[in-house]
Amino acid sequence: MTNCLSTIQIFRTSYAFRNREYPIGNGKALQFVYGSKQVFTQGGILATTATTNLYRSWRFKEAMKDIMSQCCSPDEVIFGPDFHQSLYCHLLCGLMYSDEVQFVFSPFAHSLVHAFHTLVEVWEDLCADIRHGVLSKRITTPSIRQAVLKILRPNPELASAIYNKCQNLSSWYGVIPALWSNAKYIYGIMTGSMEPYLKKLRHYAGHLPLMSADYGASEGWVGSNVNPTLPPEEVTYAVLPNIAYFEFIPLEKPKGEEMENSSSIHYIESEPVGLTEVEVGKIYEVVITNFAGLYRYRLGDIVKIAGFHNSTPELQFICRRSLVLSINIDKNTEKDLQLAVEEAEKLLAEEKLEVVDFTSLVDRASDPGHYVIFWELSSGNASEELLSSCVNSMDLAFVDAGYVGSRKIKTIGALELRVLRKGTFGQVMNHYLSLGGAVSQFKTPRFVSQSNSKVLQILNRNVTQSYFSTAYGI
Repeated sequence: MTNCLSTIQIFRTSYAFRNREYPIGNGKALQFVYGSKQVFTQGGILATTATTNLYRSWRFKEAMKDIMSQCCSPDEVIFGPDFHQSLYCHLLCGLMYSDEVQFVFSPFAHSLVHAFHTLVEVWEDLCADIRHGVLSKRITTPSIRQAVLKILRPNPELASAIYNKCQNLSSWYGVIPALWSNAKYIYGIMTGSMEPYLKKLRHYAGHLPLMSADYGASEGWVGSNVNPTLPPEEVTYAVLPNIAYFEFIPLEKPKGEEMENSSSIHYIESEPVGLTEVEVGKIYEVVITNFAGLYRYRLGDIVKIAGFHNSTPELQFICRRSLVLSINIDKNTEKDLQLAVEEAEKLLAEEKLEVVDFTSLVDRASDPGHYVIFWELSSGNASEELLSSCVNSMDLAFVDAGYVGSRKIKTIGALELRVLRKGTFGQVMNHYLSLGGAVSQFKTPRFVSQSNSKVLQILNRNVTQSYFSTAYGI
């Protein structure tokens, strides 16, 4: 109950600021949201994810009506047992109500990119469904079929309009405003591990602004986006002081590391300070005590104080503190990995290629151990010369002193790039969903440990090519 009320509060707050800049009228939201399985514990308690409880709450549904954020799809689609069928029907319902859609939403940028990638694949089937008023045979779940058929009617005029618009698009650029002409913006969490998806999302969004959703974690909410006109890379969040008790651990860079990447540093910590004691321009780690029972819990997020909104600080998310890649004295994080991939993507862009998704592994099976980066590419047309340049580029992009020194003296082996078949990360997602997870909460793991044998099996059986860096000599 407390989580639901906190979520409603933060949604209403951010909506007020969004609506000031991008006012929306009565209508609907094209929402790619999904429930997950409900199970009973041995003690007979019904258990599921927080988002599933939220979407089932009548209080939440009423609140969404108040802020004009009703989903196009019926509940049966949101809580359907098969993600792929639910996604198809989200797209279908969104197209049926295309004139009413005011904005597009999913909890994470990854889900948005996946949704419109799916649209590219099934748009002709969607047009056929709308033209004839007959639901595709791919929808086999009775509850979803019945719910969608209640609102599906033959509409040849709409189907023809959608078909013509899709055919006239160039590489699907601007498909969202083309099909949902009254949409004002695209909304979802777009910071941190979601940043790699922004380029592709901007391609689909065309001229529509991308707006990063509120700052929260599995442990609880932190703040609202009160500056919705800022791009996701610059977004700040005003802390809501009444949804939890917040403290901040001051982090100071050691001498000699002032210019290092924030995620690679081992900070000097001071005693925690309160909400009103933080200083603009300084960096901190967030500590939360909330009504769910967490006491002085360290979120592991590094934030910078960008300013104040009235008397509450505005936070800019910098990175996670958690270490991802390490063999001996090297220390690289998720942000370092992301920067390395982005550096190599510059070479791919020259050939009109892009990284669909990526993850990493520390391989200690060989001596010395080495980093492995898995890529799924948009096309299989990358040359060996290009991919060899990419792996060298990533190797050199890890600038942590421990890594560079270890590579030079060969106590860390050459970085390896493994190229995957198309659809591999879809298999990874399906694996997590089969364990009872909700696609609304799925994030591609940026690091796979050796103990995660099932995901490693999926990755390794889909490797088509492998390249080793020669950046530090053979």
